[in-house]
Amino acid sequence: QVQLVESGGGLVQAGGSLRLSCAASGLWFSVNTVAWYRQAPGKQRTVVAHITSAGTTNYADSVKGRFTISRDNAKNTVYLQMSSLKPEDTAVYYCNTVPNLATYWGQGVQVTVSS
Repeated sequence: QVQLVESGGGLVQAGGSLRLSCAASGLWFSVNTVAWYRQAPGKQRTVVAHITSAGTTNYADSVKGRFTISRDNAKNTVYLQMSSLKPEDTAVYYCNTVPNLATYWGQGVQVTVSS
């Protein structure tokens, strides 16, 4: 059974930073493409960034230059370092594979950026 657990969210002022973590059990991140997704109130869930098994990364235009996705294979954990946060980054953040699987969705973590 796959379980993905996100952590590290919180309330931060605009311009601040946060690091999100996603720890997996039952799934090896090192052989999968893994993404961070986010869902703002009233909006669809969208991909923020992903990292392939080869370590290639890709970012949504809205976060390029501000967010960095990385992976620690030994810990089977994927991270999202978020800097220069903006109020529009406020959302619940989730990790999942690409393509995402419904059974993999965790609780997500709330990120709130105040202006």
